Amino acid sequence: MSKDKTRFETRAIHAGQSPDPSTGAITTPIFQTSTYVQEGVGGHKGYEYSRTDNPTRTALQECLASLENAKYGLSFASGMSTISTIMNLLKAGDHIVSSDDVYGGTYRIFEHVFRDYGLKYDYVNISNLSEIESAIKPETKMVWVETPTNPLLKITDLKGVAEICRKHNLISCVDNTFATPYFQKPLDYGIDIVMHSVTKFLGGHADTVGGALMTSSDKLYDRLKFCQNAVGAIPGPFDCWLVLRGVKTLAVRMERHAQNAGQIANWLEAHPKVRKVIYPGLKSHPGHEIAKKQMTGFGGLISFEIDGSQADAVKFLENVKLFALAESLGGVESLIEHPGLMTHASIPAEVRHEKGLSDSLIRISVGIEYVDDLIADLDDALANL
Repeated sequence: MSKDKTRFETRAIHAGQSPDPSTGAITTPIFQTSTYVQEGVGGHKGYEYSRTDNPTRTALQECLASLENAKYGLSFASGMSTISTIMNLLKAGDHIVSSDDVYGGTYRIFEHVFRDYGLKYDYVNISNLSEIESAIKPETKMVWVETPTNPLLKITDLKGVAEICRKHNLISCVDNTFATPYFQKPLDYGIDIVMHSVTKFLGGHADTVGGALMTSSDKLYDRLKFCQNAVGAIPGPFDCWLVLRGVKTLAVRMERHAQNAGQIANWLEAHPKVRKVIYPGLKSHPGHEIAKKQMTGFGGLISFEIDGSQADAVKFLENVKLFALAESLGGVESLIEHPGLMTHASIPAEVRHEKGLSDSLIRISVGIEYVDDLIADLDDALANL
């Protein structure tokens, strides 16, 4: 756990970042170098090679670890490379219990990459803790959780997951991309590893791709740090610098994302052309009470179903003007997409439908624009269906 008692907003700006001692620069420099001159042969204790370590990356890792109340942080070239590195903790024959409603890219790499290496996966509704217990086998080594999930925004009891994993000596991993450490800190509930696609809210400006993981386990960190260097899926210093810059405003951005999303979710829920709205901040959400206990805010993602067909959903997407039709999420600008045809297209249609991803499902990432303008855009698009 971090021993820093300063508030989140302060640590986001200062943790891991001090004025540059050589120039006094207030902003962490971009150390754009591949190697470092060493003081002597064999006894050098500083930086040696930028795949292994880089001062800009060190600053980012220390900052992100502080925000997640973690002992250690590691940064990667993307969220997917972060997941790949975590899978390096396992070996052929090991079994993983995963959320059934995961990001399409996570499902794709589990099913079409790591299964070929001998890893085994079962997907269950992890919102129901009994399903985790039922899925555990003698060869189970890890439980993989998204909460809120992507795109159905299911909520999982983090404390309950951690207790199950300790009971069965399993590694617990949580993808905290949607909530961010501002609204949720899984390690505080006993989770072993937390990860992020920092491309999303942590970077916050749709201008960089990256990933990160945080842990307070010395054993897990030692192996993951070794794999970070050995596998080499590291971010460049400029990408680290961009995320550091984005994180400085994370608190104020997340407040606005959640404020806007709450208003839009309530508006959508009352609209006659909307069949269903999924947002953890709504009392109608089945995980609302758990979300209230373990989250300090409900985030900026909303999923909802158009009262119509897939063709109606596509027409709606073509009608919006302020919401940009694009994959990804978490930037200052509002985005909209069709999971079945876009972010989750790699999941077979029959699997999507079984898990509740309907053909009329829309996902929006609510930005920080003026909320009345966003509602007006959605209202015009719905009126033209």
